Parts: sequence; structure tokens; C-alpha cells
Amino acid sequence: MASAEHIVVVGGGIAGLAAAHALLPAARESSRPLRITVLETGNRWGGKILTERLDGFVIEGGPDTFLVAKPWAVKLCRELGIEDRLQGTNPNQNATYILKNGRLHPIPGGLTMMIPTEFGPMLRSRLLSWPAKLRMGADLVLPPGTPDVEESMGDFVTRRLGRAAYEALIEPLMSGIYAGDGDRLSIQATLPYLPELERKHGGLIRGALRARHERQKNGGAPGPGSRSLFLTPTSGLIEIVEALTANLERNGVDLRLQSPVRWIRRVKSDFVMELADSDTIVAQGIVLATPSYVSAELLSELDPLLAAELAAIAYVSTATVSLAFRASQIRHPLNGYGYVIPRSEGRAALACTWTSTKFPHRAPERHVLLRVFIGRAGQEGEIPWDAAGLIGLAQRELAETLGIVAEPIFARAFLWERAMPQYNRGHLDRLKRIEARLESLPALALAGNAYRGIGIPDCIHSGQLAAEGVLASLNLHSDQHPQRERVT
Repeated sequence: MASAEHIVVVGGGIAGLAAAHALLPAARESSRPLRITVLETGNRWGGKILTERLDGFVIEGGPDTFLVAKPWAVKLCRELGIEDRLQGTNPNQNATYILKNGRLHPIPGGLTMMIPTEFGPMLRSRLLSWPAKLRMGADLVLPPGTPDVEESMGDFVTRRLGRAAYEALIEPLMSGIYAGDGDRLSIQATLPYLPELERKHGGLIRGALRARHERQKNGGAPGPGSRSLFLTPTSGLIEIVEALTANLERNGVDLRLQSPVRWIRRVKSDFVMELADSDTIVAQGIVLATPSYVSAELLSELDPLLAAELAAIAYVSTATVSLAFRASQIRHPLNGYGYVIPRSEGRAALACTWTSTKFPHRAPERHVLLRVFIGRAGQEGEIPWDAAGLIGLAQRELAETLGIVAEPIFARAFLWERAMPQYNRGHLDRLKRIEARLESLPALALAGNAYRGIGIPDCIHSGQLAAEGVLASLNLHSDQHPQRERVT
């Protein structure tokens, strides 16, 4: 009998678990035996996905939903048999607000890919002055920029729509996603469709109008009256993790918690890993689904140049604070999904989700659940990074913006140290250099949110592509799946 090939996935977050799941068909169907091991440093699976269930509340410590437009999360849930557990956001209270000068202003309707395509709502909005609105309209006549020149998000949007539109509209929306500094984030790495609109159509508004027309012609896009743009399992995102780990165990995958890897070396065609307990593992293939700075440490002996590139990817620490109240304690109507806060407001918080409005099933009847997001690039030194300090900061934000001064029934703070990778200018060039270094390390692939997307669907797809790349390197890959890039 042929000796078994061994593939080890390092990292038990959603990217690593998705990678292991993607390896299962090869383990079942290959003519050569295949063993799969998943190693996780911590004492639980899921990484940044952390759900607590308490007295009828569903509390998300990390992400709370995923985007439907990127299909990989929905497809995975279907494969795991939990698609019927997915719920959308509340279609009846779907407004989102932006804080400006201490007041909440609804985001103008008619935005397509964050670009205005209906002029009435924008003209009526008090978010922008009349000169700023006129400056946005200049996008219709401005010539396109120089192709293939990398720009920051701030520079690009300012050039097309004006600085006021960037600071009041685009920057707060993007801060809620990347927790970054838009004057450093690469527009090509974060929102590549915007430079593409400019390239194809000469401007953003013209391109967004065209995209909207195409969607309507093809049957429309999700909206308030149709299916939701976002989905989440009924009792929290941890359902996906629970289903994944149960399925991996059923299929004989070796799942090991509290198993940190100390180093990785190459011995002939094999990888040798030493764990913290001095146990040694030999593998023919590896998926590193760890933060890039962790992958850098693990690869420092194997390839110092690759490790240096990985270590150079910047990260920002963030936190979320969930607070529960009785509905009778809250005077604000909470008539929407919540609000985002521009950097220019000078607040320590960057957003607040009205969780029990956005997802009514996450709080018991006659109760309210709110979540405050804290931490963005350039402001980390201003934040108290302990539970009491974070909860106090969140309470001050709720008091100042929503007038909530009541003591919560409970408050839960979740600190995520160095959690958000920053796709700053130069990120795509760095990925090319990383990919080039990986050419000398066949059967080793990288996965996770540090490379080509930070959302849950992106991470799932990242793990899947990494698994495909390793299988192809070991000639275990099905012919129907071509070899992929190994930085995913």
C-alpha cells in the first residue's frame, strides 16, 4: 500500500477550516492515501468568528454577517447542510446613518457601489454642502487619470468626487470595513472596481449608472424589497464553524487545539514542523492560514526574504463592545442598522450597529442589543485596550450620540489585537513578490485575510484556493480544477 501523503493546515480560523474542507474530496477520491491535520494555537476553533449565546441574546464578538454577492460562504453553508439556517437583515428598518457634527444623517439613497446614481437623494442630503455636491458632479466631465498608477483611496476619491465627499461619505463607510487610513489604503487593493469604472467609462458616476442599468436589465439586484445583501446563521456565525469542525471530524481529519507550531523547515521534499510541546510533524504539503506576521515567524528559517515580505504587511488592533438594554431604557427609535463615524469627527469609536434592529432574532422581545466598533489606523494610542476601558468608551459614545445613559443589563468587550490587515499602497506589488518566493516552496500555500480580501467569503475562498494549490503541487488535484495562485 502506498504511503499516505500528509497535508497540514496551520490555523483554525474560517480560512484554515475551509481549506481543510476543500481537501476532503481528494482524501476520498485520490488513488493515493491522504491524511489531513489542522493545528490551532488557541483553545477554540473559528479565529475571529466568536459567538456567545446568553439568555436569548446572540452576541458576535467579531464579524456578524457576510456578503451574499461573494458566493463562497453561501455555497459552503449549502455543502454543510445549513443553508436553511441563514437569515437576512431586517428589510423594514434598513436605513444606515453617518455622524456629522454630532448629528446622524441618513446615507442618501441611490448609491451604487458607494457612488450616487440618483441625484434627488444626494441633492436633498445635508451631509454635504452645495459646493461639495457640485464638486461631486464634476466627475461627469473630468478626464480619467493615468492608467496603472496606484493611488490611495483618499487620493482617488478626492480626485474624482472631491475631498468633502470622501471625508463625509466614502471614508466612514470604508473605515467600518478596513479600520484603515484611507490616505494610505490602496484603491486598487481595496476597491478595484472603482478604478475599473473610471478606466471603462471615463468616470465613477457614469460607470455606476451603467452598472446599475446592467443589473436592472439582468433582473435586478438584491435590495430592501427582495432578498438581503447580507446573511448570517440564526444562532450566530459560529454555526458555520461548528458545522465545519463536525464534518471534518466525521471524515477523519485530525483536529488539534492548543498546538502552536514553533518552526517549519524543509528536509528534502518534506516539511518538518516542531510544535511547542516538542512533537514533530512531517508533511508533504502545508497551508498557512495564519496572520501574515505569524506566517513570517514560521517561515523565517525556511525563506527569510519571504518572511520579511509577510512581516511588512501592517495590521490594526480593533475591538467590539456589545451592550444589552431593556427597550424601555432607550428613547432613541433605533430605526435602522446603525451609523458610521467619519475620522474627521474625532471620535474613538468608528461605528455602532443597532443589532436588535438589524437582526431582530438576536435579542429577546422587548430588549435591545447594540454593538460599538472601536479602533482604526492612527488612533490606537488613544484607546484603553482593556475590557473596562472599552466598555466605558462604548457607553460614552452611546450617551453622546444616542442619549443612552442607562446602565446596560450586561456589556461584553472583545479585543482583537493586530486583527485587521492594511492593504496600503504597494500591497499588490508585495503579493507579487510573495508569490514569486513561493515558487521555490512547492506544496506550501498561504491563506487568510492578509492578502486578497478580508470578509468571510474572501477568507473561505482563500482557504479553498490554497488547498487546490497544494493538491496540484502534489499531483493529487482533480483534473477539473486548474492550479491556482498560492497567495490567496
